[in-house]
Amino acid sequence: MIAVPYLTALTTFFSYVLLFAFGQIRDIFRKIADWYSSNNLQGYAPICLGLEDFYIRRLYLRIQDCFGRPISSAPDAWFDVVERYSNDNNKTLIRTSKKSRCLNLGSYNYLGFAASDEYCTPRVIESMKKYSPSTCSSRVDAGTTLLHEELEKYVANFVGKPAAIVFGMGYVTNSAILPVLMGKGGLIISDSLNHNSIVNGARGSGATVRVFQHNTPSHLEEVLREQIAEGQPRTHRPWKKIIVIVEGIYSMEGELCKLPEIIAICKKYKAYTYLDEAHSIGAVGKTGRGVCELLGVDPVDVDIMMGTFTKSFGSCGGYIAGSKDLIQYLKYTCPAHLYATSISPPAAEQIISAIKVILGEDGTSRGAQKLARIRENSNFFRSELQRMGFEVLGDHDSPVMPIMLYNPAKIPAFSRECLKQNVAVVTVAFPATPLLLARARICISASHTKEDLIQALEVISQVGDLVGIKYFPAEPKKQQEEGKMLKLE
Repeated sequence: MIAVPYLTALTTFFSYVLLFAFGQIRDIFRKIADWYSSNNLQGYAPICLGLEDFYIRRLYLRIQDCFGRPISSAPDAWFDVVERYSNDNNKTLIRTSKKSRCLNLGSYNYLGFAASDEYCTPRVIESMKKYSPSTCSSRVDAGTTLLHEELEKYVANFVGKPAAIVFGMGYVTNSAILPVLMGKGGLIISDSLNHNSIVNGARGSGATVRVFQHNTPSHLEEVLREQIAEGQPRTHRPWKKIIVIVEGIYSMEGELCKLPEIIAICKKYKAYTYLDEAHSIGAVGKTGRGVCELLGVDPVDVDIMMGTFTKSFGSCGGYIAGSKDLIQYLKYTCPAHLYATSISPPAAEQIISAIKVILGEDGTSRGAQKLARIRENSNFFRSELQRMGFEVLGDHDSPVMPIMLYNPAKIPAFSRECLKQNVAVVTVAFPATPLLLARARICISASHTKEDLIQALEVISQVGDLVGIKYFPAEPKKQQEEGKMLKLE
């Protein structure tokens, strides 16, 4: 759990109270103005209503220039950000023909495969010529190519499972699979900070959903024991099925899952384990096989393994890996397999080629070098941020490192000041995070050089001083420089 400093929490809460108060006053005047203006939809209920609509109009639109910035190049270590301007206080943003060359600290390009690659790119181009950009069909009709079957074999072998099934979208992999696996009479126990795709999939399943404290195995055991003792609501019959859902690396916290302890508890209470490795597969572990390899867990002990291809593999889509019976069942029942267009053949080839590079099947050691570099870059950058006095979330080896901002005024200030100095960062606020826990999320890549990282640290340090987000005392400058030199050596 994040322990928010008292003064920081107080000022952040006060800032939101002011914003909400002024927003409500403006809404009152807006209603008065609308009352006198002609309206063609008199008698209809407002189509956009509620707290989310208020938040978008009165808070988000003020700073929307910090989000959704268009780019005009591959999301490599450096990319081109298209400049925009607004004539109506950010309600609408107009793109210009100007571009800024920026250091990319926001993309999920963990291993650098999103840019042109000497091994992957020629093969992707050939697959496009052979198969076209789309199959224009679902997998059960005419949407299965040799590439799809080869990809599923490679994925199953890579994660250490007997079989796998792939989908064209990572989000759908969770949101469409969970309603197939679970239903009425089942119990889903989910980490409190699981991704929205898991939350929506669990809600859509019809199963009973219970939440345990983020990454706290002891509380998971309490919830499991209590729910097994009580049974189903009203009838108190035994649960038909219990599944525990966790993530390998939590995307907004950068924390590694306490997988060995969670698996031990699931085995004790005969619950299935569902592991979402969207941010960990390919990015951590000696050979890139995710948190199971990093934490010494046998993949056999994880019942259902989920992951995406959008982070470490430079492509799109997602996968589910498990037993042959499970995968066969999903191929007959999952709507994302039966009705959705299959993953693009060039995208499938990109994933296959990336896995081959990671495994060294391209005849080089580039995959091992990429994995070593992402680990070194992540640990170096995290330690330097902490030395400077920033509050940085996450664990050692994780390429995701959130820097806490808290105050709503610091969200646009940090983002805009970094962009002025050609460093592109991603800021994250409600509803992706709790209202008081806004942050900047840094994503490190193997394509970043040490010079890139040092330049980024200098800019972030300057902006951190300007904005006032160094919540801890920094180490003396001399010690910082000595530590930096030792890490570089």
